[in-house]
Amino acid sequence: MSTSKKTQEEAKDMIEISEDKPANFIQHIINEDLEANINGGRVHTRFPPEPNGYLHIGHAKSICLNFGLAKTYGGLCNLRFDDTNPSKEDVEYVESIKRDVRWLGYDWDDRLYYASDYFEKMYEFAVQLIKDGKAYVCDLSPGEIREYRGTLTEPGKESPYRNRSVEENLDLFQRMRDGEFEDGSRVLRAKIDMASPNLNMRDPVLYRIQRGTHHRTGDKWCIYPMYDFAHPISDALEGITHSICTLEFEDHRPLYNWVVENVKIDGDSKPKQIEFARLNLSHTVMSKRKLRQLVEEGYVDGWDDPRMPTISGLRRRGYTPEAIRDFCDRIGVAKSNSMVDIAFLEHCVREDLNKRALRVMAVLNPLKVIIDNYPEDQVEELDAENNPEQPEMGSRKVPFSREIYIERDDFREDPPKKFFRLAPGREVRLKHAYVIKCERVVKDEETGEVIELHCTYDPETKSGSPTASKRKVKGTLHWVSAPHALKAEVRLYDHLFTKENPEEEGEDFKDNLNPDSLEVLTECLVEPSLQDAKPGSRYQFLRKGYFTVDPDTSPEGLVFNRIVSLKDTWAKIQKAQKK
Repeated sequence: MSTSKKTQEEAKDMIEISEDKPANFIQHIINEDLEANINGGRVHTRFPPEPNGYLHIGHAKSICLNFGLAKTYGGLCNLRFDDTNPSKEDVEYVESIKRDVRWLGYDWDDRLYYASDYFEKMYEFAVQLIKDGKAYVCDLSPGEIREYRGTLTEPGKESPYRNRSVEENLDLFQRMRDGEFEDGSRVLRAKIDMASPNLNMRDPVLYRIQRGTHHRTGDKWCIYPMYDFAHPISDALEGITHSICTLEFEDHRPLYNWVVENVKIDGDSKPKQIEFARLNLSHTVMSKRKLRQLVEEGYVDGWDDPRMPTISGLRRRGYTPEAIRDFCDRIGVAKSNSMVDIAFLEHCVREDLNKRALRVMAVLNPLKVIIDNYPEDQVEELDAENNPEQPEMGSRKVPFSREIYIERDDFREDPPKKFFRLAPGREVRLKHAYVIKCERVVKDEETGEVIELHCTYDPETKSGSPTASKRKVKGTLHWVSAPHALKAEVRLYDHLFTKENPEEEGEDFKDNLNPDSLEVLTECLVEPSLQDAKPGSRYQFLRKGYFTVDPDTSPEGLVFNRIVSLKDTWAKIQKAQKK
C-alpha cells in the first residue's frame, strides 16, 4: 500500500472515531479535509495564549477543544505562547498557564513553543516581503494611520510613504531593528489594498517599535511583530493544520491567509483558520483586561480569588477538572455568540462532586443542645456513611455525647407552618444518631437571644437499630459533638456580579459588583474526622453544600471555601422544561 493511500485509510478511521457522537461544525471541516487528504491527512492543533494574565473558564473551553480534537483524531496539539508584547507579559503568567493546562488534564509532551522562538525568522520573512514589494516602512503616527484607514463605508487613503523604494524600506527597517528610532515613530506595514471592504486588509501593521525587556529575549529586540503577522507564521512553522480561533478573529482570516500565501515557508503545511463562538458566562466578565483591573484595584484578592472565573480561582474554589471538561463538552461548539447560564456550570460541578465528595457534618452558626437524660461521661462512636451514592467509599465513626451543637436556623421558638425542624415540645432525628425532643429553652437575660436548648433523647431510636424506624419524625438535623468539634472558618462565596451581563454597553462593569459575594463565618464547628483534611480536598457538608479546604488552612485553624450550594437551579429548570 502506498503512503498516500495508507494515510487516506487512516483518515477514514479517524472520521469513524469522531462520529461516536454528533460532530460539530469544526469536526465536519476536519472530516472533509481528511477525506481530501489535505495536509497529508494530519490533524495538528495548538493552544496559543498570550502570557499577559491568568487563564479563565473561556480559555478552558479552547483548551478542551484544541486538545480534545487532537485526541479524537489521533493527532497532536501544541502549547504555544504568543509572547509578542513585552510590556504586559511575565514569567508568572507563563507558569500559571502551564499549571492550568496540566490541571485540566492535558499535556503538550515536548511541543512547548513560544512566538519568540521565531523572532529571527519572522524578521527575515518581513525582509522578504519588503524585497517582494509587499511591505513598506510607514512614518504616519498611530492616529494618522487610523485616519487614513477609512471607514466601513469609505475606502482608505494610501500612506504618502507607501511607494518608498525597496532599498529605502530595507534600510529603514534595519535601522528600526537597530534602535535608531523612537517608540511609535515608524511601523512596517503590508502593502495590500487600501480600498478593501475588509479594514484588516488595508495595509495592516506588521511590526512596531516598542522598547521593553522581554521575559525570554531580554533587550535583544526593540521591534516586535503584530499578532496578525506572528500567528500564521508560527502556525505554518509548526505544521499546524487547523488554527482554531474565537469569533472575533473571523474578519482577520483573509489577512491570516495572505500571510500564509505570501511568506515563503519551507514545507507544504497550509494551516486553515476556523472560528468558533467564545464562551460568555452569566454574572461573569471574560475580558482579561477587566479581570486584571479587578486584581490590581483590589476588588478581589488576586487572580486565584475563588470568586474569579480564572482557572486558578475555580481550582481554589474547589471545582474539579472533570466538571469543567464536562461543562465544556456539554455546551458544545457554536458559530454564533450566546450567553451560558452560570447555573449550568454549577450543575456540572454538583453532578461531579455528588459522586466523589465525602459527606461530613459541619455547623456554621452553632446553637448548643444539652441532652439531659444522656449519661454525662458517655461518648458513643456512631457509624456514618461517607457517600451514599458510592457505598464502596465506606464509612467513618462520628462521636456523640451529651452536649452537641446544631444549626441555629434549625430551631424556632415560634415555628411557622411547615417548619419540620426543632421547636419547643417537638421531636427531630439527629443524623446517624437518635430522636431528640426539645424540653426547655435558655435565653440571655439581657438580649433575649436563645443561647441553649435542653432536650431528651429516646435510646430506642438509635440509627441502624431494629427499633429506630418505629418513631416517625419529619425532620432530620446535622450536628457535631461539642467536646470533639473542631473550630473552622468558612467562606461563603457567591456570584461576583449581581447582573446577568455585567458588561452591557454604556455601563461600568464594576458598578455591578455583588457586595455580598463573600461572607466569612469564623465561629463554625466541624466533625473531628476533618482534623487532617488537606488543602484541596472536597466535602459535602450535610444540608449545606459542597466545600473545599482552602490553602490558607494551617495547624491553627481549618479554612473552608464553599464550592456550590446544594440548591441546583439548573436541574429544576431542566425538570420544568420536560413537563
